[in-house]
Amino acid sequence: MPRDLPASSHPSSPSEADTGRLENGRVTFGSGSGNTEHADTGSSPILPPDERVGFAVMGLGRLSVGQILPAFMESRTACPVALISGRKEKALTVAREYGIPSSSIFTYDEIHRLADRPDIQAVYVATPNAMHVDQVEALAAAGKHILCEKPMSNTAQEAERMIAACKQAGVKLMIAYRCHFEPFNRAVIKLVRSGELGKPKLVEAVNTQTETDASHWRLKAPVAGGGALPDIGLYCLNGTRNLLGEEPVELFARMVSPADDPRFASVDETFSFMMRFPSGVIANCATSYGASITRKLSIRLEKGSIELENAFAYQGHRLRISRENEGHPAVTEWHIPPANQFTLEIDHFAQCILKDETPLTSGEEGLRDQKLMEALYCSAREDRMIRLSET
Repeated sequence: MPRDLPASSHPSSPSEADTGRLENGRVTFGSGSGNTEHADTGSSPILPPDERVGFAVMGLGRLSVGQILPAFMESRTACPVALISGRKEKALTVAREYGIPSSSIFTYDEIHRLADRPDIQAVYVATPNAMHVDQVEALAAAGKHILCEKPMSNTAQEAERMIAACKQAGVKLMIAYRCHFEPFNRAVIKLVRSGELGKPKLVEAVNTQTETDASHWRLKAPVAGGGALPDIGLYCLNGTRNLLGEEPVELFARMVSPADDPRFASVDETFSFMMRFPSGVIANCATSYGASITRKLSIRLEKGSIELENAFAYQGHRLRISRENEGHPAVTEWHIPPANQFTLEIDHFAQCILKDETPLTSGEEGLRDQKLMEALYCSAREDRMIRLSET
């Protein structure tokens, strides 16, 4: 016989666990036993389309097309509303993919026209490094907030100009240090600073890849400002500073550019450097355009060690923690839900605009790295230790 139905002919009302509740303009759900998804850890609220921060994306190279524009599709608080490019046909093709009208496509010499577009509140600058300073000054004059790719510029002097222009115009400037927002990197920083594994003693950071096209702008010093160091070595430099939360007091560097390789006629192929920090930590960092891909961060502490594979990559992170256990290391692997670090940095900047807050990776952060890279090049050229009080 069929099972008896409940006595009442009226279905019971759904509970709050099923329907959620309204809190501060958001629908939220509890963490009951039926919740199989990873808990939301304080991410920004999802805004309606007409309340999101409108971005123009400047420069439609591999990074913009492959990473930045797709990242907007996962954003909670921002959306792409315009494109700025030196190639209109290419821009039209990309615009169609994102529903951006042809009237919202601009060339580099039309930046001043953005002043008449209140729907464009911010610009993500992803052009070659040497172009940043003039473009940021023009964008600031047009009243736009700026999220600028790293490295910030070719020189510290240019970085100072960018900061000054944004301050004078009253707009925000953020440098796109995406690893500051990546969940695995953030977990490593939290663990190191917690003291759970004792004090850090040694840091090793390696970021290498092969660059095969001699015509690429990254291999032309006037455009790129340098070779492996400012492009991928910067992750080692900035990542170590961010990890420790302090600034180096001494550094020493070596660089190699094969004389018989036209790719590296004007830039460094391989660059290695050491930094000593006030706490006593020594960091050994290495980067190269001539070695197979490695993106690794290792920290040796008093009571264990931390290994983050693919630390500076877009994906594929693996985090292993080794703890001393009666003289024997016990190794565990942490599993952290991945997230699009480009989306996280975009949403952070959008929130800073909406709440009038200072970005986590401000122009001053970029300027510090520019000064340190100049000191590193000085050390490599002059074959000497640099004490930062000298620079």
